[in-house]
Amino acid sequence: MGFLDGLMGNVSEIENSQVESELKDLLASSEKVEHAYKLIRDLIVFTNKRLLLIDKQGMSGKKVEYHSIPYRSIVHFSIETAGTFDLDAELKIWLSGSSVPIQKKFNKTLNIYKVQSVLAEYVMR
Repeated sequence: MGFLDGLMGNVSEIENSQVESELKDLLASSEKVEHAYKLIRDLIVFTNKRLLLIDKQGMSGKKVEYHSIPYRSIVHFSIETAGTFDLDAELKIWLSGSSVPIQKKFNKTLNIYKVQSVLAEYVMR
């Protein structure tokens, strides 16, 4: 992922082992990272148990906010594919009790269908 992609709000896929190492104190004993995506310093992590949104704050990134979303809380989600002139794809997730979706943009090189498939696998159980 290039610096310009990060500035434009795009997300790219990163190695699961790198994320598991970083989150070792946060993951449950039976929890495994299935897919992970990075936006500059922030992370979107799909585990076999939940969706984690990790927001690193401040200049140093030492202050971190962890959002843990059980898949059963997700009531609706959508994807928008990248087009010829619109170079990024978008994922929207609606949570139970909220009318405003969580929105994340992905760069064109990332397979948005794969992201949707991972989410669908856990939400539709």
